[in-house]
Amino acid sequence: MELVVEVYDITDRFPDREKFVLSSQIRRCAIYIPSNIAEGCRGSKKELNQFLNIAMGSSFELETQTEIAFKQNYIDAELYANFIKELNLLQRRINSFRVKIND
Repeated sequence: MELVVEVYDITDRFPDREKFVLSSQIRRCAIYIPSNIAEGCRGSKKELNQFLNIAMGSSFELETQTEIAFKQNYIDAELYANFIKELNLLQRRINSFRVKIND
């Protein structure tokens, strides 16, 4: 959830021309991560695993889109590096959760 808040703070700085394109897509991906985890927690282990896979996919999409934003100079190098570090930590946590439920 904290990552979603951070994404909103970051995308608020994007140029106006990106408000309904890259900014919107980045926000959707960020929102899908905790949303899919929550959705998966309502079902069986198999369903949870499926939703964790979807959340992981959204995290990789978010990573790609954030890199695009960085390459377009919408995000400075320090902010980009810190965000990717946090996102990679989240990816590792999701993966650990997947492994744990599949044991």
